[in-house]
Amino acid sequence: MIKNFIKKHNLEYYEDISLKRYNTYRIDSKCKYLIFPKNKEELKELLQYLSTTEEKYIILGNGSNIILKENYYNGVVILLTKLNKLTITDNTIEVEAGYSLQKLALESCSIGLTGLEFACGIPGHIGASIAMNAGAYNSSLSEIVETVEVINPNFEFVNMTKQDLDFEYRSSMFKKNKNYIIVSAVLKLEKGNKEEILEKISKRRVKRIETQPLDMPSAGSVFRNPPNMHAGELIEKCGLKGYNINGAEVSEKHANFIVNTKNATGRDIIKLIEKVKQEVKKEFNIDLILEQIIVD
Repeated sequence: MIKNFIKKHNLEYYEDISLKRYNTYRIDSKCKYLIFPKNKEELKELLQYLSTTEEKYIILGNGSNIILKENYYNGVVILLTKLNKLTITDNTIEVEAGYSLQKLALESCSIGLTGLEFACGIPGHIGASIAMNAGAYNSSLSEIVETVEVINPNFEFVNMTKQDLDFEYRSSMFKKNKNYIIVSAVLKLEKGNKEEILEKISKRRVKRIETQPLDMPSAGSVFRNPPNMHAGELIEKCGLKGYNINGAEVSEKHANFIVNTKNATGRDIIKLIEKVKQEVKKEFNIDLILEQIIVD
C-alpha cells in the first residue's frame, strides 16, 4: 500500500488535498495523494515504487500549463518544488527541475548574463519548461540547454545532450516519452551588458501588463501560433473575446488567454477551448493546436 511506502521513507505528503494553489487556473480539484520528494533519490525511489503498483500519477511543475479536467484526481500528484538547487559558474547554470524559470531568468539577467530574457514572464519550473521547450519573443529554451539529467525508464540517472532531446516548437522528446523524467539541467548563457538587459526586460514587463491578463488566474497562451499567424488575432476576429462558460472566459485583454473569473472547473475550460477551436475552424479553416496539457 502506498501509504506504508510513504511513511517508511518519511516522504512529505498530503492526503485528499485541493490542488487549487498548485495550478495557475486555480481549479479546485482534489487528489488522492500529493507528495513532495526532497531530492532526486527520493523521486527515483517513489517512481520505482509506483511502477510496481496500479496507482496512476502525474508530475507537476508550477501547474502553469495544465488543465485539471476532473474534480478529483484518483492518484498521486508529485510536486518537484524541493528539487531547487542552483549553481551559477561564470556563464554556466546548473539547476534542478523544480526551480522557477521566471526566478532564474530574473536572477541571471541581474548579474549580466544574456540568453534568458525571454523567460522573465514565463511562470513554469525548469523541468516542465524544458519538456515543452517554453519560449517567447522568438526565443526558446532549446537555444541554451546544454545537457539534462533524467531518470530513464530503467530508473537510472543518465545525462542527455541537446542533440538527444528532439526539440521542436513547444515540444521535445519528453512530450512523447513520459517515462523520462527531468531532474536537472545545464544551461549555457552569454555575458552581456547588465543595464541593457535590465532595460529590455523592464520594457517587456510593461508591455505584458498592458496586453496580458496577468491579474487573473490563467495558464498562459492556450493555443500554439499557426505558422505566420497569431492565434489571439484569429480568436478575436471570431468575436470571442469575453465569451464565458461558467466563469471560464476568453480574456478581453488577450484572446489567446482563458481566465478563470470565478469558480470554473476544468471541464468548463475544456468546453470553452472546444468552442474556440470550432469557431476558428469554421471561420478560417485552421485547426488550432492546444498548447496546454489536459490532466484526466
